[in-house]
Amino acid sequence: MADNLTPHDTAEVERAVQWALAEGKTFELVSRGTKRAIGRPAQWDATLDLSGLSGVLLYEPEELVLSVKAATPLAEIEALLSASQQQLAFEPMDYGPILGAPPDAGTIGGAIAANLSGPRRIKAGAARDHFLGVTAVSGRGATFKSGGRVVKNVTGYDLCKLLAGSWGTLAAMTEVTVKTLPRAETEESVLVFGLDDGSACRAMTAAMGSFADVSGAAHLPAAVARRMPQAAGGNAAATAFRLEGVAPSVAQRKSLLQALLSPLGSLDVLGESDSHALWRAIRDATPFAADGPAGGRDLWRISALPARAADAGRVLAERVGAALLYDWAGGLIWAALPASADAGEPLVREAAVAAGGHATLIRAPAAVRAVVAVFAPEPAPLAALTRRVRESFDPHGVLNAGRMWAGL
Repeated sequence: MADNLTPHDTAEVERAVQWALAEGKTFELVSRGTKRAIGRPAQWDATLDLSGLSGVLLYEPEELVLSVKAATPLAEIEALLSASQQQLAFEPMDYGPILGAPPDAGTIGGAIAANLSGPRRIKAGAARDHFLGVTAVSGRGATFKSGGRVVKNVTGYDLCKLLAGSWGTLAAMTEVTVKTLPRAETEESVLVFGLDDGSACRAMTAAMGSFADVSGAAHLPAAVARRMPQAAGGNAAATAFRLEGVAPSVAQRKSLLQALLSPLGSLDVLGESDSHALWRAIRDATPFAADGPAGGRDLWRISALPARAADAGRVLAERVGAALLYDWAGGLIWAALPASADAGEPLVREAAVAAGGHATLIRAPAAVRAVVAVFAPEPAPLAALTRRVRESFDPHGVLNAGRMWAGL
């Protein structure tokens, strides 16, 4: 067989994996390659290009369910859902701009494999929370199915949850079923200007605990806010809160939020169009785009306890001059560090652990990713469990071996 295989259905994927097993070969799994630069730059014998697995299999708007082939573009799915006033509630980010790939080129399978999410995660969850069913081929060369087309249909272990976030190391997904949700009638955003990181995190915590029903809360330090026209307030930092729903509800909750935030600083309100543009930029971390001012920096994605996020950000800003963006009410920190041989890993890991979380290296040269732990090292018991799961699905390391951790 050729070094680059492009199957068009599940049976062809199964035959390709069986060939790799028989020949002692390994595969890199790709589709459109928008996240190809994330992970360790391991060596594989051939590429299993899944981009031919595209197309809608079933869409029932009244049942809030969509089944598609795994390489169906997200842009195509979002257009289809929008026509029925629906959306993917987990708001998958587009890694293209920050990795130098074209925008709007990601696929639904890639979104699930990376367990993507966006600012709405604090309210709606991530991809795995809306992943209902899958058809996939394991590293054993066997096709299996899990889940179905309704939310509560699982007896035994839910393999969908296991595959979400596995980065193609367990199986090659060929068909997926996801839950859809109605799209909000309208949205607005309330911005408060001039808060330092600590005050902003406290304000976001207060807003999330209020009756405002905020669907997005993010803090943009001044240097980052200046790169986002919708959040520009002179040279001031901007803290943003998104409100979604029917117009009367948004208006009432906006008044509540304004009363809560007005003692903290000057406020502004963004209408639907500007609000949508702002949260898309926050979702995609566009201030750190590959062709922007921070494009030459190493980029980390840090998950933290919101109450400790500001402390982690302060350490990174003071010690290495990191540029920061806080999402998920502080639960997610994007940190761009000056390029270095180790991507600042010791400091970032220290800050992440102190904040009760972990960190993933999203952007760095291949030479750096070859020597730095891209994904957070796991404690020994969890690492042993990960290895057993990996071996049960792919005992010979056929699929994406070494992408997440060396030797796995």
